[in-house]
Amino acid sequence: MKSAKRFQAVLVNSGNANCFTGKAGIKDAQAAAGYLARELKIAQNTVLVNSTGIIGKRLAVAKIKQAIPELVSGLSRMGVHKAKKAIMTTDTFAKEISLSLIIANKPVHICGIAKGAGMIAPNLATMLCFIMTDAAITQAALDKAITAAVAKSFNCISVDGCMSTNDTVLALANAAAGNKIISQGRDLRNFSQALESLCLDLAKLVVIDAEGATKFIRIDVTQAKHFQEAKGIALGIANSVLFKTAVFGQNPNFGRVAAAVGASGFKIKEEQLKIKLGSLKGKQVKLTVSLSRGKASCTVYTSDLTPEYIKINAAYN
Repeated sequence: MKSAKRFQAVLVNSGNANCFTGKAGIKDAQAAAGYLARELKIAQNTVLVNSTGIIGKRLAVAKIKQAIPELVSGLSRMGVHKAKKAIMTTDTFAKEISLSLIIANKPVHICGIAKGAGMIAPNLATMLCFIMTDAAITQAALDKAITAAVAKSFNCISVDGCMSTNDTVLALANAAAGNKIISQGRDLRNFSQALESLCLDLAKLVVIDAEGATKFIRIDVTQAKHFQEAKGIALGIANSVLFKTAVFGQNPNFGRVAAAVGASGFKIKEEQLKIKLGSLKGKQVKLTVSLSRGKASCTVYTSDLTPEYIKINAAYN
């Protein structure tokens, strides 16, 4: 089934990742898309299928087929409030952010929902995110905006450093706002800034809801040679089990940070490295690492690692 250039529907199921199921899994996804397409009277290749949950089990396609008529009849402008709950797995709360801005004297709205709490690492995570806007915007401009927004938000968070098989961020626009079409210039910059803000707020909610977490940790790496260096070192710290457990135990052992910087693959001299670790007593912890070798910086968000995380994942099946 070839993808369309424009899409009209998204079909999501939770509890089953439909991954490591071979050709049968592909056929199951195509069948589910076909059932929804026929009910909506649209082309099958305009349906986007998303799944999250257990790996290695076939989709219950018959149950999906049975549920589709009710789902379609229940479509509503207020349906996002049900959708954000339906996509949850180990999440403890639903995640939604909405905002509005003015484009060429027209109000434009952006709404995003996401799920994710564990197996969260940049580029591949057990995370689904669906962003909807009524903006009139070209496909190229929307692609540019969402790519930039993801780079500074969802790709700058880590809960446990573990990647997953199911990782999706979709941005859909229907042009209902009636604004002048966004393609470049100031309108695109304003839209992109708003989209980046929304994505970052959603990404932070994922970290706040991290499995078993008691701390929300912000890591600022500054004065790096370039962004890649700053991000690599920030993620190295964020994914350090020793650092994360030290934060949980409120143990201000900055040696854990120094070790993570040294293991990052970037050669930092001892006299260049400056570490400032804030109080570990509250729920929010801030760590600043200065490298004294440039002007680039990156901020990464992570959580502590707790015994509760082990309990949740030891029992997940």
